Amino acid sequence: MISFGPAMLIGLAFMGIGLLVSWRLKSKFQEFSKIPSRSGLSGREVAERMLRDYGISNVRVICVPGQLTDHYNPADKTVNLSEEVYHGTNAASAAVAAHECGHAVQHAKAYAPLEWRSRLVPLQHASGMFLNILMMLTFIGGAILFESFPIKWVLWAIVIAYGCIALFSIVTLPVELDASKYALNWIEHSGTATKDEYERSKTALNLAATSYVVAALGAIITMFYYILRLIGTNSN
Repeated sequence: MISFGPAMLIGLAFMGIGLLVSWRLKSKFQEFSKIPSRSGLSGREVAERMLRDYGISNVRVICVPGQLTDHYNPADKTVNLSEEVYHGTNAASAAVAAHECGHAVQHAKAYAPLEWRSRLVPLQHASGMFLNILMMLTFIGGAILFESFPIKWVLWAIVIAYGCIALFSIVTLPVELDASKYALNWIEHSGTATKDEYERSKTALNLAATSYVVAALGAIITMFYYILRLIGTNSN
């Protein structure tokens, strides 16, 4: 029977690291949000100005509920900013708004990794759902599951699922890093931020990037753990 123990420990370890990074990011965001920017521009105004500077006129900037729910939707070409970012007039809001506009710039320039990530989203969701269902079945009726299917089949399915998640995480890294590069470059040269504000924006985006690195490493290491399990099963 397959033991999820070691894999769960790996997952919990990286989940803990991810939560720590997330807490640090939220803490910094709250700290920076208390310092008004010199320009007085809100996240919405930053986004609209950046889009305009890049010659993008077919992307809307809208407000969405939640905290740090900011994202760019390539399907309807919208930069979605959380209420705090949309209305915020500080370096953290500017950084997040500019980062999401960085994705709009990628879309306008037909940046290949962004397209790859969009295509991988359904596969990533399906893989995560499969792994959750498999883990529940293992706890509820593991004996029946492994009597019904050869262990090699199950291991192959797990490896493929984690492989899809790892691939999505790997493709996500250059997409997020490139968007932050666009954001920081624009903030630095747009004349909308002081040197200190630029450094605060850079800190916020670097912390966000760290969370994606942690997610990618967790998925890759877990995938390799199950590959080793599969190799061990084949050698028996």
